[in-house]
Amino acid sequence: MTDETALNALREAARLSPENLPLRRHLAGLLLAAGRFAEAADEHRAALALSPGDVDLTIGLAEAYVGLGEYNRALRTLDPLVDMPDRPIRIDMLMVRAALPVNRPGAVHWYRHAVGRDPSQADPELAARLGLEDAPPAAPVPQAPVPPAPAPAAQPPSLIPAPAAPAPASPSTNPLPPLIPASPPPPYTPPQPAYGAPYGSAEAEPTAEVERSRVDFSDVAGMEEVKESLRMKLLLPVMQPELFAAYGKRAGGGVLLYGPPGAGKTHLARAAAGELGAAFIDVGLADILDMWTGSSERNLRATFEMARRNRPCVLFFDEVDALAARRSDMRQAHSRQIVNQFLAELDGVDEHANEGVLVLAATNAPWYIDVAFRRPGRFDQMVFVPPPDVAARAATLSLMCRDKPLEKIDFDRVAKATEGFVGADLKGLVDRAVEAKLQESIRAGRPVPLSTPDLMAAARTMRPTAVREWLGTARNYVLHANESGVWDDLLPWLRGLR
Repeated sequence: MTDETALNALREAARLSPENLPLRRHLAGLLLAAGRFAEAADEHRAALALSPGDVDLTIGLAEAYVGLGEYNRALRTLDPLVDMPDRPIRIDMLMVRAALPVNRPGAVHWYRHAVGRDPSQADPELAARLGLEDAPPAAPVPQAPVPPAPAPAAQPPSLIPAPAAPAPASPSTNPLPPLIPASPPPPYTPPQPAYGAPYGSAEAEPTAEVERSRVDFSDVAGMEEVKESLRMKLLLPVMQPELFAAYGKRAGGGVLLYGPPGAGKTHLARAAAGELGAAFIDVGLADILDMWTGSSERNLRATFEMARRNRPCVLFFDEVDALAARRSDMRQAHSRQIVNQFLAELDGVDEHANEGVLVLAATNAPWYIDVAFRRPGRFDQMVFVPPPDVAARAATLSLMCRDKPLEKIDFDRVAKATEGFVGADLKGLVDRAVEAKLQESIRAGRPVPLSTPDLMAAARTMRPTAVREWLGTARNYVLHANESGVWDDLLPWLRGLR
């Protein structure tokens, strides 16, 4: 078993020297060997950030995912390596172990291919799970040919192997030994990619994963009105079902979060799931969109079905305007079909289909979303996630610094110096201050606490990213396309824009 003292020393060294790639590689390998798969995955990701595309680190990350039971993530991690010439045999066997538990196509072929390349990789237990007890290997080791029998001098030597012992000729008996197995194995074909459904498949396997959020509303600074809206929509109907049933209200529904980039919409969605202890499914565009006609719609349906199987569940679509854009702006029928399928899934096959499923979506451009999504029963509630005010910025900075060595910090002072900053900007500020403090700590040989001047110095080197630009775009819609009053929540934020 790995010595805990040595591991702690390596962790501290990696914390003080985060860009030391050999150190991080060594620590990641030790954690993986010790079976600490969650820590190993974190360290492999940190090392890959320093050395993107490193084959050994990528394989190690996939092994950690397999150890954690996150098989789809392992498949996606390995996917860039499967076409690599002379790839390590570990990749083939990892593909087998990741594909088998989730019934992905290709596990049998990967196993045959691995054993064909290296017979020592044969695993009777794994073969039994694949149903290959009696199956011949994909590439059997060729046997030495039987030497030909001596021929008369007057005749040329025969090119066909002769039998080892004379046998009487018979019309129904071939005296020659077979040169190939009687039942040849099926030809090797590469497995389907780890994402999407195979072309022509009637059913799709969702590639998004069910997670358990580690954050809740206590980790979200400010935005009390937004949090209260989400509590009423999902949390309270689950916690007090009898009271809500008396009014005919059920858990579930749709909420569209919109606001400037970096304001914390994704973090808020994760916190909503964590507050309830519900499953969380973060759906990316790559989990839905597919080049084959009809596959995107099947992927969307499979993702909703997975959420319904894991209710209560928060199903989160980021950058939803790419999946729910206005159909009048689309030129391709395929894109319109995706929007139609999305609308159908939000409605469900019956009124109880999506009970216990809260569909959260986030976008920076809500004005591009098809108006049909705002109908009651779909995304019937649009929630503006505003840039944080001074109090929210101070609380956000306090949360971001809580796990770091600190002196007494005046977060209010720093918050006043960061007008227009969103959550992503504040995180960048803290990261920049930490990097400067790490250099000082390395020179001092000990952790030096973070102070108010450190944060103020970092704030002076930064500018807010996109809030003013986003509000400038939003003003055009509020002033010229707000007949229904849908953008009224933006009005207070536009009054101070010059």
